[in-house]
Amino acid sequence: MFFVIAAIILTGCSSQKKYTDFDISYSRSGGFAPIYENLLIKGTYAHYSFEGQNKKIKKDFKISAEELEEIQNVLSANSFRKIGEDYKKVYDNISTTINVKKGDNSGLKTDASFILEKDRKKWENITGVFCRLIDNKINDSSEK
Repeated sequence: MFFVIAAIILTGCSSQKKYTDFDISYSRSGGFAPIYENLLIKGTYAHYSFEGQNKKIKKDFKISAEELEEIQNVLSANSFRKIGEDYKKVYDNISTTINVKKGDNSGLKTDASFILEKDRKKWENITGVFCRLIDNKINDSSEK
């Protein structure tokens, strides 16, 4: 009986590791009809989940070295670490958060209270690279 309980506990703990052990994360959440979208990248492996709009998607996939390099290049070219966040109160907004844990672009940025006007184009460029990756890996493969 002890072994069964230990196995259940270990399985439960290891399944949560996917959500905490990542190098880069892109997440969107909130809104009047809340959505929860997460893209977690660890090395060349990625986990994507989406819940909302009467959909539930969970998918694991590989990312190529070129795709990782593109993300890093866009983060660097748009000075990710220097993007300014506005701190106004915003309610019922879908907010995007990007968390980079490794490398020169390490940092956490969110548009939960909007991004400063001078940095909005840079923010759109950065979020765009994640949206394209999701479209290419999730939306295209679900149509096949």
